[in-house]
Amino acid sequence: MAMDSADYALPADASMAGANSSKQASRSDRLGFKEKLGYGLGDTASHFVWDMVGFWLLFFYTDVYRIPAAAAGTIMLIARLWDMAIDPVIGVISDRTRTRWGKFRPYILFGAIPYAILAILTFTTPDLGETGKIIYAGATYVLLMTAYAAINLPYSSLAAVMSSDSYERAGLNTYRFICAFAGQFVVTGLALTLAKFFGGGDKAMGFQYTVILFGILSVVFFFITFMTTKERVQPSTSLPSSLREDIKNLFKNRPWIILACVGIISFVMFAMQNAAIAYYFKYYVGNEESVQLFNVVGTVALIVALPFSKPLAKRFGNRNVFIASSLISGAFFIALYLPGQKDIITIYTLNILAKMAYAPAVPLLWTMIADSSDYSEWKSGRRATGLYFSAAVFAQKAGWGIGAAVAGWLLMVFSYVPNVTQTETALLGIKLLVSIIPGVLYMSCAAFMFFYTIDSDMIDRMKRELDARRKQVETENAPA
Repeated sequence: MAMDSADYALPADASMAGANSSKQASRSDRLGFKEKLGYGLGDTASHFVWDMVGFWLLFFYTDVYRIPAAAAGTIMLIARLWDMAIDPVIGVISDRTRTRWGKFRPYILFGAIPYAILAILTFTTPDLGETGKIIYAGATYVLLMTAYAAINLPYSSLAAVMSSDSYERAGLNTYRFICAFAGQFVVTGLALTLAKFFGGGDKAMGFQYTVILFGILSVVFFFITFMTTKERVQPSTSLPSSLREDIKNLFKNRPWIILACVGIISFVMFAMQNAAIAYYFKYYVGNEESVQLFNVVGTVALIVALPFSKPLAKRFGNRNVFIASSLISGAFFIALYLPGQKDIITIYTLNILAKMAYAPAVPLLWTMIADSSDYSEWKSGRRATGLYFSAAVFAQKAGWGIGAAVAGWLLMVFSYVPNVTQTETALLGIKLLVSIIPGVLYMSCAAFMFFYTIDSDMIDRMKRELDARRKQVETENAPA
């Protein structure tokens, strides 16, 4: 049974110190522009490579490296399963890391160069024969996913220990996702253009040089992240390390379980809609090339609306903003079912409104995962930030895999046939995958969030009591 906060009764002077130092604590928890931007650039670095993989790797395997499509799909599946399996391992290891740079920052420092090298190798095309090519592609992609997990999970966890203030974390994550979507904007809008420029007709060389450029920028940005950030939040107790206890507390943590469910549902929705949007433009709208502009415009809408996340959270609370975002954004997604094939302005307008309504929830999900980690520490006395973030990422990746698979299955159910004029049934299925199904799924996240119990008052109480405990531990461990 989870322990109640009363089980952590502090001496009167410690409690009073916590209350009296709340203003001082909030000042020390404030993060400046330089640190927020420096942290955010780490996700730009991640997206330079992650989006190259997500948007272009399958095409690169089949059309540039000339691997059979079935083999390429198998490689993608194996690498995804490995990626999911390695996440909790990295989370557990990073929680138990002790260095003069902190728990999480060393992974950013020492992981940047291997990450960039493996990205370049993944988009390199040695002539090894068909079997050799398949083995090479599989090995480099699995190693790249390992390097990505080893740097990105500690990076995500870092936000939770840069400040103990939930609203500062919301602001920090806002910078993170503005920078992340800026990286996505570059990859989705410029990658093919850069590959054509660098390749001069040689697609293999063009992709390789493009990834070399993105890899160099990733290393620079990760180094900036390491140099400009600081880990401030230390465990509030000195309990011995216990993986068994950490895992038990994870699955007793109702706020985290709710967020994991929301993460799964959200990413099922994202994967389903992203997988179907190219079919929507090719077969329903009748303009395959315009899907890239559609994605870029949606990304710009996200970037424009992200800064509203922190002020809305401070005014209405993380939970309430997320619920409203899910309902409004889901309604706009559902409305995408209505426009006709030639009603491009309405299609773009609904997408922009849906993305702008969805944007404030993006940083808040990660902020609330950090809050759920604080909640566990508040209840149990144990802090396992890396485990909480890695388990949440595992759930989201599971949702992504489920969503992509369901999209493929539903296309089959609706009798989709590639590269032909689609039947009315197939077009109906494609429209549903872009509009009503993802919209209803995202709106259902609001139902889960009604049971999320960490509100603004609890956040303030947790912060006061955890700060007091940390102060007490520092006093006890101070040299005599």
